[in-house]
Amino acid sequence: MQDNKDPFEEYLKSKDPDKRVRGYAWQTAIGLQKVDGLETSDYLKETAYRHIEGEISIDEAGKLIDSYYEQPRKQPEVDDRTEEADKVSQRIAEILSETGFSFSLPEYLSIHRKLFTGIFDHAGHIRTYNITKKEWVLDGDTVIYGQGKLY
Repeated sequence: MQDNKDPFEEYLKSKDPDKRVRGYAWQTAIGLQKVDGLETSDYLKETAYRHIEGEISIDEAGKLIDSYYEQPRKQPEVDDRTEEADKVSQRIAEILSETGFSFSLPEYLSIHRKLFTGIFDHAGHIRTYNITKKEWVLDGDTVIYGQGKLY
């Protein structure tokens, strides 16, 4: 593992466009977890490096992460939130690696399902309750969320 603050920064400067794109996807995915106060494991970062270097595919990275969490844990520091951060990071990196995207309700629900299946029971469904909350990243302000109603 690398010791610098952003271990994926070097990949953003790579002359290899594939490594640059994969590095950006992982940096973004892990950064989005940090915004929610979640930390990824060293195992996830090592798996990300292997994917960026082209040793494994993004699908193989997902399978490795899933199997990692199926193993009995000896490490008490690995908790459910770290598992969530690792699995969702891999799924975000996978989505960012896709070349097509359309912003529509079915696409949004599909992305939500892909990211949170096995983590939240409501994955891929429209919430029917207000999830407004004060966000530290917005200096205590909130994001204005929709009311969860279809018209």
